[in-house]
Amino acid sequence: MKSTLALALLLAGCGAFGDGVPRTEPLPEVAEADTDGVPALRLRWSGGQAIALLVQQNGETRLWRSQGGVVVATEGARVMATAGLAAWLAGTRLEGPDPLDDPAALARRPAVLRRLVDLMEEDRDPQAMRFGLVLSCRLSADRQTVALLVTERCHGPGARFTNRYWADPESGGIWRSEQWVGEAGLLQLEVVTPPAS
Repeated sequence: MKSTLALALLLAGCGAFGDGVPRTEPLPEVAEADTDGVPALRLRWSGGQAIALLVQQNGETRLWRSQGGVVVATEGARVMATAGLAAWLAGTRLEGPDPLDDPAALARRPAVLRRLVDLMEEDRDPQAMRFGLVLSCRLSADRQTVALLVTERCHGPGARFTNRYWADPESGGIWRSEQWVGEAGLLQLEVVTPPAS
């Protein structure tokens, strides 16, 4: 619990510029060389896009920050928290192991997962915060021509959404995803420069 609170506070301090508006001007498409070899993600959301560079890593837990003030915390391929968007995913907790750790297994047998999420708005109004929103999710995978497509369907009080993850069929590495991040909707992530294993 302390680590989740510390992460939320760290994300809150990294959010938007002083005017409270994240910079969402379109960025040019980037090649791998444009990040100078620093691990990076291309982020896209309703109304904007950015390149987020890896600023901190502890095992599979990574913190990514864009020049425009959007911050994303990931655990493996899963978005666990965000800041700098109109609404924030303040924290995520999974009950049990994450089925995304083995996408190939999902092609053989679907899995279920229970998630608890915390949501807050950009202005951090305590009245608008929602803690412990319980989501029930079902994950399955289908083999595509060049990727393994993992579909995660989740529902809970006031929330119903589908996340998608594209994984390498051989290694299981997830290189692209579309993930729900609360009231901000879907956030697309694409690996530009992968982190070292």
